[in-house]
Amino acid sequence: MRLAVAYASGSLGGFVTALFIWLLGDIGVTSAAGVAIAPALTPAWLYSRAVWGGLWGFTFLLPFLAHQRWWVRALVFSLGPTLSTWLIILPVQADAGVFGLGLGFLTPVFVAVFNAVWALTTGASMAAVVELHQQELAG
Repeated sequence: MRLAVAYASGSLGGFVTALFIWLLGDIGVTSAAGVAIAPALTPAWLYSRAVWGGLWGFTFLLPFLAHQRWWVRALVFSLGPTLSTWLIILPVQADAGVFGLGLGFLTPVFVAVFNAVWALTTGASMAAVVELHQQELAG
């Protein structure tokens, strides 16, 4: 059950983040900041973010910082996909240079915020499921 909850929560986080990234691009926030991130809202865009979000969601099963508040763990776990994006995805797949600076000077900040949104959504979802499960056991 824990694996399913982690994947589903991560996928939800990926979906919410994809919508957030698209929205900021669509209303011009990223371009106003000089960052060339404005994806089209397509099924492929949403699907990819949901799948990768689900896979990264498994990090929430690690016992690391297990006794911290859920949002502290979430922000720490957001560093994984953030570093991956900065050091692998943007330089290699997007040919945007290390940290994605080829897309704009503030790209690293946007990437960190986007991944924080993913992590907080994932963490909140997992915390809610755990709370519901504990209530079922108690009731």
